[in-house]
Amino acid sequence: MIRALMTMAGLLAAALLPAAALAHHGWSEYDTSKALTLTGVIKDSGYEHPHGHISLETPGKTWQVILAPPSRMERRGLPKDALKPGAQVTVTGYANRDKPDEMRAERIIVNGKTVELR
Repeated sequence: MIRALMTMAGLLAAALLPAAALAHHGWSEYDTSKALTLTGVIKDSGYEHPHGHISLETPGKTWQVILAPPSRMERRGLPKDALKPGAQVTVTGYANRDKPDEMRAERIIVNGKTVELR
């Protein structure tokens, strides 16, 4: 009986894992057919899991920019203090298909340094 319950629990976990991964990494919602490059000033930033983010004020619009996980940004040379409000940055990435003010960044240039985020 216990073995059967453990088997059922394992099967349930295996079935739910792909759904959880897709829910978190819904990158299909971004239009990768058109790269977008924006330059602006950081108004706000977050450097937490699962992904860092910035609010980027550009002429005529403020974008919510989804960045990489903090551990990846650290490894690639983009520390938290580089994303301070007031810093000018350029980001290249893809716009969200359904949220007109959101983009996923693939690359960021801050303080003259280019950091690949993917």
